[in-house]
Amino acid sequence: MSLMRSLNRALSATTGLQVRKAAPVAPPGPKKTAAKPGKRTTPMYRCPAPVDLATDRLLREPVFIMSPVRSGSTLLRMLLNAHSRFHSPHELHIRRLEVDFGSKLSQRAMSALDLERGDLEHLLWDRVMHRELVRSGKDFIVEKTPSNAFVYRRIRDCWPDARFVFLLRHPVSIARSWHEGDPEKRTFDEAAADALRYMQAVDNARKGITGGHTLRYEDITAGPEKEMRRLCAFLDVDFEPTMLDYGRKDDTQVVKGLGDWRDKIRTGQVQSGRALPAEDEIPAILRPMCEAWGYTS
Repeated sequence: MSLMRSLNRALSATTGLQVRKAAPVAPPGPKKTAAKPGKRTTPMYRCPAPVDLATDRLLREPVFIMSPVRSGSTLLRMLLNAHSRFHSPHELHIRRLEVDFGSKLSQRAMSALDLERGDLEHLLWDRVMHRELVRSGKDFIVEKTPSNAFVYRRIRDCWPDARFVFLLRHPVSIARSWHEGDPEKRTFDEAAADALRYMQAVDNARKGITGGHTLRYEDITAGPEKEMRRLCAFLDVDFEPTMLDYGRKDDTQVVKGLGDWRDKIRTGQVQSGRALPAEDEIPAILRPMCEAWGYTS
């Protein structure tokens, strides 16, 4: 009789247990990595507007400048900020402020309040901008981030009483300025293609929003008082001559990467614009937009 059998007979008689040979252990497999989170879906929100504007929004009649990159929006916001009733800070990029649910239970709780993720984001956007306005002590806020044009519908839905100003510039001048801003980062052709996306977004916003006011950068630099008087009339405020001499700006007021920060904008006064490109200087990619905006003969 083997030692194992003798041992098991003795164990069974005394404890009812037996010894068995352990099964071989499989070698460890490759370490499992956590699954990457899926792409964030488009935020849902109640359309077309808050059910109760008095309850859901703190801001009243915010002003949004819809413009492509390098189209003079920093100059325009400086002119408006020099008005006693308008506060126009640097670009806020509010559309990149996002809200997410930490659990299914929190999502369920918010849904019970008729608040989806997009609704919560709108509350956050409104609160941030209202805080900035209150700190300024003025009556209305002006926001000029160029990428807002890509989400003009959400902005329109978020603030049904918002006012929209469309700022245009010759597409070739936009492309040249965008290229010159960082020539090592993008060639002129790359700058033209990239800037065109913004132009098309602004064009879509102009078609999708009724009752806006359109300005041209070239008209502002050529006759700032005339254009500011027209803009003030649209915004239902009195024109103030101090707008035209908005004051020299330093690094605390003109922030690199959040709008134009170069010497020309720091002077505190409207400077002459560059000469318009000739017809034969318009590349094919920009010609349709030049024609749509009236920059061709």
